[in-house]
Amino acid sequence: MKLYNSLTRSKDEFVTHEPGKVEMYTCGPTVYHYAHIGNLRSYIMEDVLEKYLSYSGYKVNRVMNITDVGHLTSDGDTGDDKMLKGAKREHKTVMEIAKFYTDAFFNDCRKLNIKVPDTVIPATSCIDEFIRVIGVLIDKGYAYESGGNVYFDTSKLDKYYVFNDFDEEDLAVGVREGVEADLAKRNKTDFALWFTKSKFEDQELKWDSPWGVGYPGWHIECSCISMKNNGEYLDLHCGGIDNAFPHHTNEIAQSESYLGHPWCPQWFHVRHLNTEGGKMSKSKGEFLTVSLLEEKGYDPIVYRFYCLQSHYRRALVFSYPNLDNAASAYSKLVQKVAALLKATGEIDEAAFSALKKSFADAMDNDLNTSLAVTALYDVLKADTNDMTKLALIKDFDRVLSLGLTEHAERLSVQNDSPSEELPAEVTELLEQRKAARKEKNFALADELRAKITALGYSVEETRQGTVVKKL
Repeated sequence: MKLYNSLTRSKDEFVTHEPGKVEMYTCGPTVYHYAHIGNLRSYIMEDVLEKYLSYSGYKVNRVMNITDVGHLTSDGDTGDDKMLKGAKREHKTVMEIAKFYTDAFFNDCRKLNIKVPDTVIPATSCIDEFIRVIGVLIDKGYAYESGGNVYFDTSKLDKYYVFNDFDEEDLAVGVREGVEADLAKRNKTDFALWFTKSKFEDQELKWDSPWGVGYPGWHIECSCISMKNNGEYLDLHCGGIDNAFPHHTNEIAQSESYLGHPWCPQWFHVRHLNTEGGKMSKSKGEFLTVSLLEEKGYDPIVYRFYCLQSHYRRALVFSYPNLDNAASAYSKLVQKVAALLKATGEIDEAAFSALKKSFADAMDNDLNTSLAVTALYDVLKADTNDMTKLALIKDFDRVLSLGLTEHAERLSVQNDSPSEELPAEVTELLEQRKAARKEKNFALADELRAKITALGYSVEETRQGTVVKKL
């Protein structure tokens, strides 16, 4: 298997420290708000990667953090604490915000068939570990106290910028437009390991430390959680491309300084999901969440299918017409699978092996899910029996997790059930609602749904289309 490695900027043979075992780390969400679908694209692709590694015979230990303290609105050391910002927005405590949005994140993951990692660790549960590692970095001369805070000294490194060959001025934290430099730092690229009250007087979450009452910086969290739960040698680190600098750069700096040896050889970064107006954000335009897609009548699994049709290293542009195309293609795919469900006979082992190889070749080539989906369609067109096709679809879906056979079975039950002829008035309202949704007039679509309900019929959007039932 070859994966593109952000560290070497090349497709490298995937090799692990211990044969047959993968120590995998995923940067988790900062739980101050709902995850938007751009965030979730990364988790979908990381989920596919983990499942394909398991499918290929590896024993995978995947660890993920939950950031519930320390992440500022700038990825450097400036701005407000995101968790505090969320608490103020909703007039709740920070921990109430963290609990609510952690649950919301995993609920979104469930709807998208994203497997929960083996180990999930909230940052607030590891404060003693953060303090211990920071103390070692100070003792080794890699960190210093200044202005009441503790910073990592990047001048002690032979090379700080590990992911890019850009000039230092292009990457330096604190020199971006509108960002005020932290004058307590010795060097503009230094980053905070521990904040005290000198940073935020109103910080809700605080802990005692040798450097004063305060809280950890964002970057130290992932290093400590990974080193404790994955061990000293990490095989694979995943995240969105926006985390490469400064977050992952800082993780490497502090982890290798602490350990005294190379830490993680393989870095897997997923490109942005953009809107037609640019990079997706929680603060501009329509806040695109899984729940919003559901409100507009889309099944979340269609969004997963949409993501898999593009390579993870290509920026993906989101639009509703594109999502409509994915929904239509998914519905047709389910219908074709449903036609195979009553297959009998023996599996053609030669055909099975040949078609499975096409799927594996696509996935082994830098996790090319677009070609893997093509391999799925090739199965349906193949000159082999239906039993073989069904077995292959189930096999591929162990990785793609599109729920094809499950939803095909539901469609078959629905098609086998006797249908009641709808009143002409309900049929007319359904046609008007269909036209309204096509024109993206969702307010009108909701009004028409209410009228249909008043006539004694429910309207439900499913993976197979609109289902109408008598109440």
